[in-house]
Amino acid sequence: MRTRFFSACLALVLTAGISAAADDKGPKPDVGDGHVAWFDITTTDLNQSKAFYTGLFGWEFTSVKGYENLAAEIVLGGRPIGSLRKAEGKISPYDGVVYIQVKDLVGTCAKAKELGGTIVPGFPFDLENGRGAIGLVVDPAGHPIGMYSRTALPKTK
Repeated sequence: MRTRFFSACLALVLTAGISAAADDKGPKPDVGDGHVAWFDITTTDLNQSKAFYTGLFGWEFTSVKGYENLAAEIVLGGRPIGSLRKAEGKISPYDGVVYIQVKDLVGTCAKAKELGGTIVPGFPFDLENGRGAIGLVVDPAGHPIGMYSRTALPKTK
């Protein structure tokens, strides 16, 4: 149940007008394989968290059109760097995910499984507007880690 909600919220934040900029189509800037490309912070109180992170790091927040009470994009230096989203109830183990850029999302998911990780149901999937694709794996110790590819998943026949 929580995994489905997480997937739905994540898809909402990453695909439903993630940036206020009208020309924000295509993949995010290339940060390099193995580097943090995006992160997601979940909260039970959006306004309190916005105030906290603004004071702590100087972050600004842009509302996600149509989901103003559920999610906001984190902006630093005029550039989107992550998302802040409303949790369903208590904070869960899938809240607060860091996304690492990878060149081959399908291959990296397969390697994660070989190493004892579990791919979360519903992942990987393509983002809208050519923004790439994301995957979510739970490591053998139970910690979720996201993976982001600047390219879409290979088409299946």
